[in-house]
Amino acid sequence: MESPRSTEPDDCATATVCRDMPYKIISVPDVTIEDLASFRPAAPTLTGEPFGFGVVGLPANVVAAASEQRLNGELLGWDVTVRFRPAGYVFDYGDGTTLRTATGGAAWAAAGQPQFTPTATSHTYRARGTYTASARVLYSAAVDFGSGVWRPVPGYVTAESGAYRIEVLEARTALVDRTCAEDPRGPGC
Repeated sequence: MESPRSTEPDDCATATVCRDMPYKIISVPDVTIEDLASFRPAAPTLTGEPFGFGVVGLPANVVAAASEQRLNGELLGWDVTVRFRPAGYVFDYGDGTTLRTATGGAAWAAAGQPQFTPTATSHTYRARGTYTASARVLYSAAVDFGSGVWRPVPGYVTAESGAYRIEVLEARTALVDRTCAEDPRGPGC
């Protein structure tokens, strides 16, 4: 005697196993930026030119360095690779001024610029003092569950640099016809 077949239709669009198909339909989970809390990109480095100091009224060049990172682990029960790419930088110059930019900046020599010229990430301090600068990198994220296909994750993951101290000094110049060694009583000597 033959066993009776179900008269209900097989809805393979919503099922994970179809009765008439010998394979499973598996879909990877949707990922939110909050799901990536256990995956942290490395902190950016922060430096400046001239190193550790600036001059009132002249640009101090502040540079943040960050690069693409890939971290392996488990996410929502799946083996995953998470890719972080720098997508933006927020500089805090320590005097109440901030700057959001797409670049971390470059050293004057690398940019082909002379010292004390403005750059995309430089800042001109208006008063003497010691300032603590910092940078925050906004990383875009994507995940790969082993298929080789990167799935973007909406939002940004941030990483903070350490503090970078800048001692801002005043510089005064005077036009003279002789050096202080030649005329110790001259102006500015």
